[in-house]
Amino acid sequence: MPLVFRVKALKPLAAIVFIAAAGTLFGCDSGEQAQAPDKKAQTQPQKHQAQKQKPGPAAVPIGTGFDYYVLSLSWSPTWCAENDASGRTDQCAAKAGHGFIVHGLWPQNETGFPEYCRTRESDRVPERLGRSLFDIIPSMGLIGHEWRKHGSCSGLSQTDYFAVVRAARQRLNIPPALTSVDGSRQAAPDDIETAFIAANPGLRKNAIAVTCEARFLEEVRICYNKDLSFRPCPAVDARSCRQKSVTLPPIP
Repeated sequence: MPLVFRVKALKPLAAIVFIAAAGTLFGCDSGEQAQAPDKKAQTQPQKHQAQKQKPGPAAVPIGTGFDYYVLSLSWSPTWCAENDASGRTDQCAAKAGHGFIVHGLWPQNETGFPEYCRTRESDRVPERLGRSLFDIIPSMGLIGHEWRKHGSCSGLSQTDYFAVVRAARQRLNIPPALTSVDGSRQAAPDDIETAFIAANPGLRKNAIAVTCEARFLEEVRICYNKDLSFRPCPAVDARSCRQKSVTLPPIP
């Protein structure tokens, strides 16, 4: 079934009320993960020589110390409307054209998740590496935060972790109806999930969640095995948006 939008005039930004919850683009605190942190998984041995495994056509570095990944895609116009309406940042600048951007790739366990793990890698992501990711994560601040909180728990070097982040994003097709939104639209969360499933063979409803904040589309989250094949994740799916419809602010 094609994704059906209902056009609705966007309210003045000053009147838009967003909940400052986890999972917002730069915070990703209490609500960004499906479950509470796994305190037993806070120390990860670093593996600079990552094992390789082929998920079909391409090999990716295989992480250690967790069970699966969640790829979180943020609907950038929602974040920008609340946090940078004047478009001062690269992410929110006029004509930047960002719809879905990568919020993060989060190592998860079947119960709980690791965060801020000890690693031999630097906390700081080099400028050259970070800027090479600007087409999918257009913020050095976000890139650094995601490495420290999540990438450090992947068992991978910075270079390998961000290679997996890029591969995970490339593995996923964005539905055509969501690549160009030039006016405020409304859509049912279930219809957004259905559009992603139709665009991605092998993706099932129990491997995807659409999240929302204050009736606005916030994120789409996809669950992967370590080799980037799709996998079910009931705990993530259970956090899906319960609204009948959500508003998608337009792509600048």
